[in-house]
Parts: sequence; C-alpha cells; structure tokens
Amino acid sequence: MTASDREQGCVFCDARDAHDDPQSLVLYRGTTCFVLLNLFPYNNGHLMIVPNRHIPSLASASVEELNELIELTRRAEIALTDTYAPHGLNMGINLGRPAGAGIIDHVHQHVVPRWNGDTNFMTVVGEARVLPEDLAQTAARLRPVFEKLAGH
Repeated sequence: MTASDREQGCVFCDARDAHDDPQSLVLYRGTTCFVLLNLFPYNNGHLMIVPNRHIPSLASASVEELNELIELTRRAEIALTDTYAPHGLNMGINLGRPAGAGIIDHVHQHVVPRWNGDTNFMTVVGEARVLPEDLAQTAARLRPVFEKLAGH
C-alpha cells in the first residue's frame, strides 16, 4: 500500500493495516479486498467486504477489485449459511450519507444474516441491539470457514 492508499482516521484502512491476531475483526485477507466483522453488527455474523484501496465508490474500483469483492461476497454467503443457517441475507452497499453510509469515503459491502422474526424492539425503544454472541466468538467460528473456502 502506498501513502495515497491510506486515509487518516479511516477504520477500514486501520483494520487493513492492523496485525492479525485472535482479537482482530479481520476474518480473511484476499489480494485486493478483505473481510471483517462489523464492530456494531445488526445481527450475529454481520460481515463487510472492503477493498484494500481507500476508494469512495464502485466506479473508482478496478476490475480486479470488483471481481474479488463479489467473490468474497459469495464466500461470505457460503460461510454464513454453513455456520449460522440464516433464513435469508441482506447484502448491500450504501453510497453517501443520505443512503445510510456510516463510512462515506471507503466503499464496502455489507452481508447481514437474517432470521424470521429477528427484528428486535430494543432497536426501536433503546437504540441498542442485543446479540447472543460476542465478536470474538463470531470471528473464531467464521475464520476457519473462510480459510477453507480460499482453497476452493
């Protein structure tokens, strides 16, 4: 990565540059993109696929980045389905603050497992989510699945 690929204060650039350890939220590192857990998940297993380069949109991505982004999204679907057996998945990219982007200048794909009836009143009443599994447990469950999928 060059200095121009790194943006000061970007949580995704920080995650990309961090050392891998059991406490890291990074689950898998590809060539041009990586997979990490969302620090503030909507549900257990909420993943994000992020290009290594600090780019604001898909229009700024190279063909290689786009190909790996969709391939890692496919692997996320497989990993989450095998590990959590959700009833469905939300996948999406929010471009710009009006579209719901929390990080507006480093594009990323969300993959969120969903279950029938998983809408929780705590989100509406208390502006909080209650998750039965902490992020370290989620990472420990999903890392080996991504490593296995990398071999295919």
